[in-house]
Amino acid sequence: MRQLGELEAEIMHRLWAWGRPATARDVLTDINKQRPLAYSTVKTVADILHHKGMLTRHKEGRAWVYTPTCTRQQYTASLMQEALGSNPDPVGALVSFVERITPEETNALRAALRAAKRRNDA
Repeated sequence: MRQLGELEAEIMHRLWAWGRPATARDVLTDINKQRPLAYSTVKTVADILHHKGMLTRHKEGRAWVYTPTCTRQQYTASLMQEALGSNPDPVGALVSFVERITPEETNALRAALRAAKRRNDA
């Protein structure tokens, strides 16, 4: 899974934050609070995200209603897995990563490793 472009990310972040399906018009209304953008631009990018498999859609009246196909956490995990998989030295990449994270992130990583171990042992 490749990294999202700027507008793709804006759309996905809103849908993830809202936790509900939304139309391109809903997304546009929210984006326009910060900067002007054309409806056709948001609609086109939402359609691209649908064709890439990031969004599902169904019709309600004349409008498409979009829903993310994965959570923000699943998307982030896919990016991390792809980065590690394409690295010839994944252990070195992980060491470099761990050396740069905050103590809070270190604790979160430890908790995630414990949770994954419990799931694998079950």
